[in-house]
Amino acid sequence: MIIAYTPQGGEPEHYDARTLLASEASIIARTIDLKWPQVKEGLADDDLDSMRGVVWVLKKRHAPTLRFGDFDPGVDELTTRYDKREIEDWVDNGFVIGLADPVVTPEQVALALRKAPESAADPEHARAYIEKCRAEAEAGGKDSAPAEETADLAAAPTTSSAPTSSTSELSTSDSSPAS
Repeated sequence: MIIAYTPQGGEPEHYDARTLLASEASIIARTIDLKWPQVKEGLADDDLDSMRGVVWVLKKRHAPTLRFGDFDPGVDELTTRYDKREIEDWVDNGFVIGLADPVVTPEQVALALRKAPESAADPEHARAYIEKCRAEAEAGGKDSAPAEETADLAAAPTTSSAPTSSTSELSTSDSSPAS
């Protein structure tokens, strides 16, 4: 997620939340009194506190004495944009889901995604990627593109919050922390 900060009368500055270190994420979370997952969710929703916290911490890398209270941008000076990877994931998923319906054409999926570039840090890349995916889907046939993507998604590892074992056994691994 990219935060675009455009100070009044100034040039846009871009800050990439993916570059944050864990310690910096903790500072943001403590400062704005949210857990890190809530901060990330707030970025997706253009939450002012989340955006301000991320930009503040990233600015502190070059201005270590900058205090949170001293960095108070206007409400219209901050917004979030999707980075290239996020846009590509969004577009890929749009084509997989859209083309799963046999009556939907690649052109219709591309049309449905036409506003995606407005949310991208690099709108030209987003438009080009949508067109590339549309052309590939048309060249490969409507049925081949989503089937390949669906197979890739099915093979991808997933995470689960459920325990992987129903019993709690002590580990005998040398790398386990001592109790």
